[in-house]
Amino acid sequence: MIYRREIDGLRAVAVIPVILFHAGVTTISGGFVGVDVFFVISGYLITTILLNDLANGTFSIARFYERRARRILPALFTVMVCSLPFGWAWLPPEPLQDLLKSMASVVLFLSNFYFLSQTGYFGPSAEVQPLLHTWSLAVEEQYYLLFPLLLAVLWRRARGSILWVVLGASICSLGFAEWGLTRDPDRTFFFTLSRFWELGAGSICAALLFRRPLPPNSLLGGAGLGMILTAVFFYGGQAGFPGVNALLPVGGTALIILFGGAGTAVARLLGARPLVAVGMISYSAYLWHQPLFAFARLRSIEAPAPWLMGLLAVASLALAALTWRFIEQPFRKGTPPLLARRATLFATSGAIALAFVVLWQLGEATHGFAARIDPQVLALITPDEARRKRLCHYSDGDHFADHPAARCLQPNSAGGIDVILMGDSHSRSIAPEVQDALAARGIGSYSVSYSGCVPLPGFRRVAKGGSHDCAAFVDSVLGFARSQGVTTLVLTGRFTFYWSGARFDNGEGGRENGEPGHIDLMAHAAEHRAADDPARQAEVLQAYADGLRSLAEEFATVLVYPIPEAGWDVPNLLVKNAMFNQTRPDISTALSTYLRRNGPVLDTFDAIASDRIYPVRPAQTLCDTGTGRCLNASGDKVYYLDDDHLSRTGALLLADPIARAVEQALQQR
Repeated sequence: MIYRREIDGLRAVAVIPVILFHAGVTTISGGFVGVDVFFVISGYLITTILLNDLANGTFSIARFYERRARRILPALFTVMVCSLPFGWAWLPPEPLQDLLKSMASVVLFLSNFYFLSQTGYFGPSAEVQPLLHTWSLAVEEQYYLLFPLLLAVLWRRARGSILWVVLGASICSLGFAEWGLTRDPDRTFFFTLSRFWELGAGSICAALLFRRPLPPNSLLGGAGLGMILTAVFFYGGQAGFPGVNALLPVGGTALIILFGGAGTAVARLLGARPLVAVGMISYSAYLWHQPLFAFARLRSIEAPAPWLMGLLAVASLALAALTWRFIEQPFRKGTPPLLARRATLFATSGAIALAFVVLWQLGEATHGFAARIDPQVLALITPDEARRKRLCHYSDGDHFADHPAARCLQPNSAGGIDVILMGDSHSRSIAPEVQDALAARGIGSYSVSYSGCVPLPGFRRVAKGGSHDCAAFVDSVLGFARSQGVTTLVLTGRFTFYWSGARFDNGEGGRENGEPGHIDLMAHAAEHRAADDPARQAEVLQAYADGLRSLAEEFATVLVYPIPEAGWDVPNLLVKNAMFNQTRPDISTALSTYLRRNGPVLDTFDAIASDRIYPVRPAQTLCDTGTGRCLNASGDKVYYLDDDHLSRTGALLLADPIARAVEQALQQR
C-alpha cells in the first residue's frame, strides 16, 4: 500500500477538533465531527489493505485480527490501566462502579452500547466519563467483525459487485440513521448500524481507487477540507448526527481521499510536518485526552479553569508521543515486535480483557469498593431506595397512557383522588414528600411526571426526537383528571430552562453541563428555532401565560415557581470536600443569580390575573433575603440530589407550602 502523507495530516485535522471540543473550547462547536473523519479514514485504509491482501492471495482473517490487535490494544490497555489509580483515589463508589463497568465494555468492544444506555454524547454527564470516547473504537471493531469476511466472499463470488454492495449497505445505514434521529437521537448517535455508512464511505473510496487512482484535483480536494472545517466551526451539539448532516464532514473526507493526492494544494497543506507529526500519534492522542479531561473535572471542586484544560490538551499530545514511541511502535513494528507470536498476543490480550471483566465484577460485589471511603462520606451520597421506589416517572419511549398506575397513587380514605401532581423531573424529586404531606391532611393524590417536559399543553422539546412525546403525556394526564372528576392540579417544572434553553451557571464555579434544552410551540413543529431566538422566547412566555389561564378556567392550579438551581453537583461537591480534606461548611448560590435567570418567567407568572392560580415560591423557602443566598447544603443537611433536583431533605421544605396551597385550593373550589 502506497503511503499517503496527507492522510496522516488529515488525521490531525480529525483529532485536534475532537480534543478542543472535549476541552470545552466553544469556538470548536462541531469538533465532534472529527470522529466521523476518523471513520472514513479507517474504512479507506483497512479496505485498501484487505483488497491488496485478496489480490495478492495473502488474505487471512487471523492475520487481519492480529494486525488490529497490535494496532489497537497495547495503547488502549495502557490508558485504561493508567486510569485505574485515579478512579480508585478520586471516585466515590457508584462512579467507580460505572468506570469499571465501562472498562469491561471497552475490552469487549461493546462500549457504544454501554454509553448508549447511560448517557447522551452531549448530555451533562458525558464530560465526566473517562472512557466515553471509546464508543467509536467499539463501532469500528463491530464493523470489522463481519466486513472482512463479506469482502472475501464477494471477492471470490462476485468481485465486480463489491462497490455496489458496499454502496447499497451504506445508503441503508444512512437511511436508518436519519430515521433513528426522529425516534431517539441520543441512542442513534452511538448505535452501530447508524454509523456503518461512515466507515462504508471510506470503503467505497478504497474500492474506487483500487488499482485505478483518480486524477488529483486541487479544487475538489480543497472543497473537501472546506466541508470538514465548516462542520467543525459551525455545527453544534444538536446538528443531528449521524444522519444527512454528517454528509458534510464525511463527504469532505471522501473528496480529500479521492482527489487530494500528491501535487494538490490540499496535499501540500495536510502534508506539512507539524500536521503529519500529530497525525502519526493521533490514535494515542485520542485515547489520552478524554481521561485527562474527565478526571480533571471529577477531581476539581469547581469547573476546571480554561488554562488547565489547555495544559491537559497539550499533555495529551505529549503522552501520545511517548505512547506511540514506546508502546505502539514496539508492538507493531519492532524487530521482532513485542509478543511476536500470534497465539501469545491473543492469549495475553484475552487475559488482560478477562482481568478487566473480573475487576468490574469485584466492583459490583463490593459496591464500588465502598470500604475505601469514610462512612460519614458515604452517608452523603447513599440513596433513599424506599423513596426511589415511589417515584412515578416516565421518559422517552415509555408508555404512559394507562392511568392510573398504582405506584403513582396515594388515595384518600375513600380511595379517591383529590389532586394530581404533574410535571418533569423537578416534580418527581419532590413528589413523595408532597404526597405524604397531603396524605397527612387527608388529601388523596396522584403524581406523575415525564422527563424534560413542561407541564402545559402544546409544547415540544426542540432537540428531542419523536420518542419524546411531552404533549401527548400532558394530554393523557389532563384527560385522566377529567375522567376522575379531579379539579385541582399541582404543576412543577423547569420553566426557565425550557424557555431560555441555557444550562445553569451560578457564576461561582458551578456550571451545569450539557447542550441547550429549549422548547417550542407545537405550532412550530416543522421549524427548528434556536434557543436564543427572541421570537421563540417571547412566544413561549406568552404561551406559558395563556396555557396557565386556560387550565385555571378548568382546574384550581397550584403553580410551583422555578426551584432554585445549584449549578454544582451538591452531594459530589460535599464528597470531594470530605475526600480531599477541604472544608466548606455551607454550600449556597446567590439569590441575585436566581432572580436574574428566572426574572422573565417570574414576571410572567406574577402578571397572570386569576384567583384560581395558587402560587408557591420555592425561593422564599430555600433562599434568605437577609444573606442574599440560596442554600444548597448546611452541616449534615443536603438539599439537592445533584445540580438542580431537590433531595428528600430539600423536598421536605417545600412539601408543607405546597400542601397548604392545595388545601386552600380545595376549600375554595
